[in-house]
Amino acid sequence: MTTKDTIPDLLLTSVSRELLLGVEDALVIGAKRAHAAASGMHEGHYPHVLGQLRHFHMNETFQRALATSDASPTPLRGNGIVSGHAGMFRIARFNIRDGIWNNGRRSQTRRQMAKANRAIEPLVQPDLFCDYQRPSEALVFFVACFSGSRASSESPTSIQVAVPDQNMLGWLFRESLENFIKRYDQSGTQSDHARPKLKAKVQIIGK
Repeated sequence: MTTKDTIPDLLLTSVSRELLLGVEDALVIGAKRAHAAASGMHEGHYPHVLGQLRHFHMNETFQRALATSDASPTPLRGNGIVSGHAGMFRIARFNIRDGIWNNGRRSQTRRQMAKANRAIEPLVQPDLFCDYQRPSEALVFFVACFSGSRASSESPTSIQVAVPDQNMLGWLFRESLENFIKRYDQSGTQSDHARPKLKAKVQIIGK
């Protein structure tokens, strides 16, 4: 049995360009708010403070972007993971330091969510095509990658579209959001060119 399905094509038919553009704006804005809020902190604990603030600020802007695109976001609740749905994909996010991709696996909740991708693993292992049936649900992460340098910590160095394997030990598909968005033009996917915008207002606390 063969299939014409590919992971990029499943993403293209499930997740709109407008949602991706909204998420891109949201993660950058959230990161900038966190950077501004942490700017006065002592070098000794700055990385930890910035990491915590990124989690909360980027969760807020990510949740708002999902809501704007009718992607049914989960409520904001403490350290909880925010996720939404678009087509067959559950959508979530996390941050990493450039090059340290195993950080995402530390979360038991993310590992549990990733089990849904067992059904699409055959798409990157052709000898398993005989077991493949298009699933009703899979998982994709938006991964914001950050430099370890304080001088360049304001915004992500890149945002990746990343589909993990069922154990989060590897990646079935991974591509920069910038490059993935170009696929919509290549595929002829229609777009109304709407781009939800979040206000970039920042508030510096502790000053």
